[in-house]
Formats: sequence, structure tokens, C-alpha cells
Amino acid sequence: MSAPSTAPETNCNIDQSTLGAFWMPFTANKAFKRSPRILAKAKGMHYWTEDGHKVLDGTAGLWCVNAGHCNERIVSAIQKQAAALDFAPTFNMGHPLAFEYAHRLCQELMPGKGLDQVFFTMCGSTAVDTALKVALAYHKARGDGSRFRLIGRERAYHGVGFGGISVGGMLPNRRAFGPMLPGVDHLRTTYDREHQAFSKGQPEWGAHLAEDLERLVGLHDASTIAAVIVEPVSGSAGVLVPPYGYLKRLREICDAHGILLIFDEVITAFGRLGKGMGAEYFGVVPDMVTCAKGLTNAAVPAGATFVQKHVYDTFMGATPGDGIELFHGYTYSGHPLAMAAGLATLDVYQDEGLFERAAALAPYWEETLHALKGHPHVVDIRNLGLMGAVELAPRAGKPGQRAFQVFTTALHKGVMVRVTGETIALSPPLIVEKGQIDQIVTTLSQALHEVA
Repeated sequence: MSAPSTAPETNCNIDQSTLGAFWMPFTANKAFKRSPRILAKAKGMHYWTEDGHKVLDGTAGLWCVNAGHCNERIVSAIQKQAAALDFAPTFNMGHPLAFEYAHRLCQELMPGKGLDQVFFTMCGSTAVDTALKVALAYHKARGDGSRFRLIGRERAYHGVGFGGISVGGMLPNRRAFGPMLPGVDHLRTTYDREHQAFSKGQPEWGAHLAEDLERLVGLHDASTIAAVIVEPVSGSAGVLVPPYGYLKRLREICDAHGILLIFDEVITAFGRLGKGMGAEYFGVVPDMVTCAKGLTNAAVPAGATFVQKHVYDTFMGATPGDGIELFHGYTYSGHPLAMAAGLATLDVYQDEGLFERAAALAPYWEETLHALKGHPHVVDIRNLGLMGAVELAPRAGKPGQRAFQVFTTALHKGVMVRVTGETIALSPPLIVEKGQIDQIVTTLSQALHEVA
């Protein structure tokens, strides 16, 4: 790792005896606890390890710290809220910040497109499961209860709830958990390396893959299909960028058959593509949008499901009198600390012009990242906005090993990247400077040359 540098004060005091109790998510626990990688503090674009080494964050934590770490305005908002109102229920009660944040999100993220209602959840997984439940209940509320099928896509990641892993298409996330939800099917993946390798931005080839939805309509009949859910850009599968025209064609087919379209924007919302939502970037308006991560700059866990007005109005109209319209929710829906963090985060995005900044940096990011073409083991490079991926050839019989060694080598050199299968994924905070983009790519270049 890089030499020690002046770091924020830390009270981190971890030793080997304390590592055993925490069952870590998506981690090889035995290997980690033999050689732990512990982050103790963060500020701006950097982490510091427990022994004071400075690490440039090339992944915005987990795609989420878009405004940089420990932003003072966000930290202050959380601290003040914790001292004023630490918790308030949103079942038959309310508090001002939840209403204020919902209003601002609907007015400011993608105004005028009908996404006028928002349901707060706890994270991306719960936002997805909320959207799937709303889709099923919507059709029933409008007297079309035969629509019970949900359509996902191969290689998709939609969180870890049973709804999310059912419509998701990543095998390791599914294979241990039985038959999943009934009535789920999957579109073909949009990725084909033979036709798309080293595309800069959206691939030219592949819009026709949206026609796979017509195949599923022919197989199951449209009258049984409630919703299609896709990530505008598949992040966890390795930054799989949609071909030109694919999402627009998917919208057309859904409209033709009365099927709801859900965009999972847990990663792509809040500036990652230079817009408030990926839907705005692609010029396609879905019926629902799920988000999390950048919603609060990850300072407090939260998620949200945006819903078109026609969907919300259907629930309101179908419920007699003053009854509950949707029997769904979470203890922490609209948590006061999350709402305070979210409002401050939205202010930072706007006042610092971070969405516009990401859009302006995207061409430099693209050119710098694609300079890795021709490096050892590199079989593809993909990018869009401030997202990037470098896919590596696997070692025979040892899937994922080479990419993981590149990850640990880069970390040792002072840059944190993300590994997903055979791919190194990148998504720096939107405050990244050009010199830091150079550092990320230069360090990755060095790691690629060092790892056999």
C-alpha cells in the first residue's frame, strides 16, 4: 500500500481475536480472517487503513459514495437529526423530513415524467422487492390478476431478497436457495463479447436482443406477465452496457402488451451516468425505478421505489373508503436520519454540480480506461458515464483467481478497485479529479503486468 499519510483521527483497535463473530457478506471468510483488509477512516476520495495507509477509492465504496466520503454537510445533517428526532414510525404517523425528501426527489430527479410517488425502503434489495410486489398488486387492483409472472434478465443483479434473486440472473446468488419464486422467466443477456468487445460507451450491436421479450410473450402469453425488471447498466455483473436502442425497444414491447417496466437504478441513479437517473440518460421512462446507494451517499442505509402516478392512482382508486391501500412497508421506511442524510446529499449534488461534473469527466474516463487495451490478460473493456470494467481471461480451472489477485495487488499499491468474477469494476466518487483517474488506471496497469 502507499506510504502512511496524514489521516483523520481513528479509534480503530482491531485484533485477530475479534474477527471471528462477524459472518461477512459476499466474502471468503476463512481467507479474509487469515489476512484481513481493514479500513478505519475515510475522507473525500480516500480511505485509510487501520495502520494509517492511504487508499484511493476507485469504487465509491460499493458504487455508492457519489459525493465523496464524510462530506461535512451530510455528516452535520445526520448529527443534528440524531439529536432532534432519532426515530419516528411511518405507519399511520409521519415526520416532516420524509415528506420533504420525497417531494424534492420527485420534483428534481426526473421532473415531468410521471414518476411522482416514492416509497422509502431500507436498501436496494428491499426497493426491488417493493417494486415487484407493487407490480403484482397493481394488476390485481385493476382487475387483471392473471398477470403473475415477473421477467428478469440473465446476468442481472437485483439484490438478495427472494424476489431479487428470483428475477436476478447471477448463478452463485441463486443456486443454494431452492426453486425461487414461481412464474419467473429471464430475457437473454445483452452482452456478447464477440460483437461488442472494447466498445466505447454503448455497443452498436445488440438492440435486437430486446425482441427476446416477444419470445417470452409468445411462450407465456402477455396476459400472465406483470412486469419486466432490468438494470439500465448491469453493474455487479461487470458493467454490461445496453446496446443502442435496446431499452427503447423494451419499453415499446412492454407498452404493446400492457406490461410494467421497472428500472433497477440502485447503481445508475444519482449521477453515475451524469444524470439524476439512468432513465433520463437513455431517454426511456419506466413505470417504476428502484434506487439506493447514492440516495443518501451511503451515509445512512436507505432505498426508494419511484412509481408512476398511474400506478399509484390505481391503488388509491381500488381501495374503498379510507382503508390501507398497500399492505407493505418497513420499520425503517423514511427513517429520520436517512431522510436528513438524503436531503443534505441532494443539496451537495446540486450545489457542487456533481451530476454535470460526472458527465464532463466521462470522455476523459473513457479514453484513459481504454488505454488498458492490449495489457496482459485483458479481453474486454467497458464503460459508460463514470462506470468502467476491465474483463480478464480466467486461469484454467481457477475462476476469478486472477482478477482477485489484481484487486489485492492494486490495493497494496494504494488503490481500491472491485472484483466481480473475472472483471475489475470501477466507479469512483463523482468528485474524482483527472489526476486521480490517471492514478487508478496507472495502478491497475501495474497490477495487470505483475499478476501472471
